Amino acid sequence: MALNWNGEILAQMRFYWDFSLWPRLEGLTDAEYYWEPVPDSWTVRRLPDGRHAPDGAYPAPEPPPVTTIAWRLGHIVVDLFETRINWHFGDRTANRDTIDWPGSAAEARQRLRNAYLTWSDHVQELDDDALAVPVGDAEASQWSDFPLVVLILHLNREFIHHGAEIALLRDLHRARFGAEPTD
Repeated sequence: MALNWNGEILAQMRFYWDFSLWPRLEGLTDAEYYWEPVPDSWTVRRLPDGRHAPDGAYPAPEPPPVTTIAWRLGHIVVDLFETRINWHFGDRTANRDTIDWPGSAAEARQRLRNAYLTWSDHVQELDDDALAVPVGDAEASQWSDFPLVVLILHLNREFIHHGAEIALLRDLHRARFGAEPTD
């Protein structure tokens, strides 16, 4: 029996989206989105030109800083989905430094939903041959020789991992401040 790779990948992703991440993002406020659980947390900041960008450093400090929901959700939206959509299914002009990161909880939720649906649609169109093609120059060199399916499985892990972190941060915010505040 042949395995339907993109069907299995999408089933895992859709289950997580429908029953874990998307419901946990309902009612997300800007206060939660930008809450810094510890001093010097990395977050998303407005630049002088009006765009939003994440805090960061290369190489990242050891240990890495705690990040806000804004940083983590922006990472999912921009790094996991929007740039990958552009580089694997688009014109390869977008990158982490040129995409305006979400500046509010509402914008992040909307962009996440759109990016998730777009990514899912593209993955659904891939057949076994397309999933087996090496990633090539659409990604950093550590991925170039791997088949696309390996990258997609890695992105699923990242999606689930960072989504769980966001849920935990919401739990901590609620435990500290009570019910989610309104903006």
